[in-house]
Amino acid sequence: MGKPDIIYEDNDIIVCYKPAGIATQTRRIGQQDMESFIRNYRAAKNEPPYVGIVHRLDQPVEGVMVFAKNQKAAASLSRQIKEHTTEKYYRAASRGQGVSGTAVEEEEAWHTLTDYISFDKLTNTSKITSEKDKLAKKAVLQYRIISNECNKTEFDIKLLTGRHHQIRLQLANIGYPLIGDTKYGKPASNNSGTGSKSGRTGGGVREQLALCSYKLVFDHPATGERMTFELP
Repeated sequence: MGKPDIIYEDNDIIVCYKPAGIATQTRRIGQQDMESFIRNYRAAKNEPPYVGIVHRLDQPVEGVMVFAKNQKAAASLSRQIKEHTTEKYYRAASRGQGVSGTAVEEEEAWHTLTDYISFDKLTNTSKITSEKDKLAKKAVLQYRIISNECNKTEFDIKLLTGRHHQIRLQLANIGYPLIGDTKYGKPASNNSGTGSKSGRTGGGVREQLALCSYKLVFDHPATGERMTFELP
């Protein structure tokens, strides 16, 4: 498991890298999470330990996140996320073969997936259902293939709605379960091969979830400047 890292900081926001395996926020005693990491970081600088959590990444997902340092900044960032004016980009990888009829063969072209997803709190899983399901929420993402070699397909994804396990579920539904996905993947998606600890390169016997939030775009809550943060 890697360590959290500060990418950018000013008076209003802290942008961090969250490693896979660390929760955004947890109530489990003794378990590290991003909230406590930032609280401790601010306390060490004799700053108020306020942490505004405006979005989340699932524990097995790595990537870039933004946190607010005051309530005004938190309100602005939360509003942007609610109004879908932020941009969230992910990298994902699968060894699936796809479902016949899905438009994923054409590399570099962008495609859209639109589904309705319902969440089961008891099992902490989601499923694709119909628009008629009163508990379902609309889930939309755009994707393109950036690599298709050695029985491994890599995707670039723009997330347009933030539903529970959305990317994992929607890609699995078209025959591309993510490498390392034990909830929605098939056995073949968890075998050893290309892919690494980070789910991006390398090899290993038991791979972690091959999903990384690599780019985040939003307006600065104080200045209004459009800001982009991207992992190398």
